[in-house]
Amino acid sequence: MTELILLFVGSALVNNVVMSHFWGICPFLGVSKKTETAFGMGLAVIFVITLSSLITYLVQNYLLEPLGLEYLQTIAFILVIAVLVQVVEMVLRKVSFSLYQALGVYLPLITTNCAVLGIALLNVTKGYSLIESVINGFGSSTGFMIAIVLFSGIRERLEMSDMPEWMKGFPGALISAGLMAVAFLGFTGMIPA
Repeated sequence: MTELILLFVGSALVNNVVMSHFWGICPFLGVSKKTETAFGMGLAVIFVITLSSLITYLVQNYLLEPLGLEYLQTIAFILVIAVLVQVVEMVLRKVSFSLYQALGVYLPLITTNCAVLGIALLNVTKGYSLIESVINGFGSSTGFMIAIVLFSGIRERLEMSDMPEWMKGFPGALISAGLMAVAFLGFTGMIPA
């Protein structure tokens, strides 16, 4: 049980997909202008990455490997992720149309979000069991949500601050993201390697 908790904390904070691996930068920068939409994107990513970690494990171990089709891994994983994103899109359209509109083009882009595919491939590469894959997926996506919600709070605050003209907008956001990445490095010694 301790190993699973360490895996969760390690994947959420120490090896944060955005701050350490720089995966998922497109939605991280694109949807982080408002905390509300960042939170919605974070929930969608948690759902997609966690479920895709489960399903891609099953596809890899019970379909691709027994049939000797490991070379189709990336295509199979992208297909699983695309189906899950379509489910999220349909649910959001019915449940919260305003959030669906606010997420805009970034919602279908979860399909091509390298964080989602990266975690699925990382689970296979590291040889995680089913439960470890799901915990790693949930931890990584929770880390994504932590990063995007924190960053959206910073961006909202930057919009209201008095700062030099050259730093307003995207330049200030990039500098803030870099400083956040440095701050996340502080978690590095928390989990033994």
